[in-house]
Amino acid sequence: MDTLSRLETVIRERLAAEPDASYVASLHARGAPTIARKLGEEAVETVVAALSGSREELVGEAADTIFHLLVLLAEKGVPLDEVLAELERREGVSGLDEKASRSD
Repeated sequence: MDTLSRLETVIRERLAAEPDASYVASLHARGAPTIARKLGEEAVETVVAALSGSREELVGEAADTIFHLLVLLAEKGVPLDEVLAELERREGVSGLDEKASRSD
């Protein structure tokens, strides 16, 4: 998790930068809808790579997806630790049971 924690720190720092200073700052300047669309685009590219690409393409697209997810979480003020805590809460619970417990 050290890599993700370090990346989260860098992303938070870059949110405060001028838009032309970094890619993250430029996304931040365009707002959450743009970041969310970019995350969706990367997720689709990950799916495509999983179905028809090479292992290397899948690894690269998965990294892009995780990166953009971290950018979106930072944009919305949600620390990665909260997401990890939710995953821990779900650990050992059947996916079918967990899904059934959610309200519609």
